[in-house]
Amino acid sequence: MATNFSYRDLRIWREAVDLALVIDRATAEFPKHELYGLTSQMRRAAVSISSNIAEGKGHSSDGDFGRFLFHARGSLLELQTQIMIARGLEYLTKEQAAELTRSTDDLGRGLNGLIQAVRGKRGPSRTAANSEPRISERRTANDE
Repeated sequence: MATNFSYRDLRIWREAVDLALVIDRATAEFPKHELYGLTSQMRRAAVSISSNIAEGKGHSSDGDFGRFLFHARGSLLELQTQIMIARGLEYLTKEQAAELTRSTDDLGRGLNGLIQAVRGKRGPSRTAANSEPRISERRTANDE
């Protein structure tokens, strides 16, 4: 993995920032009693994705970068769960939830690709983290 570029050059980072903005706008319509609950959790998870990518890129090794990419993926999975909960509570329409789920699936595929590229430089290893179903294989909010 080339180390002479900035996190800002990563398409996946830009997509994660865009997703955080979309989540912020979507949660602005949630009930006020959720401001410190689900609204806050979704916003924090969405912001955490791009933040972990940036922080990992700032570290000096591909191993560190890879670990932060796994943290970003964890935040993405949290956000997907929260989207399903928000849909179940009818804070999001079926269409909103489906679009957010598609966006997170796309981001997940890109993030998985970057993880594999970073790990490929160090050599393949089989762990529980990469033996899980891919994000796109998991049940989504529009599977109702």
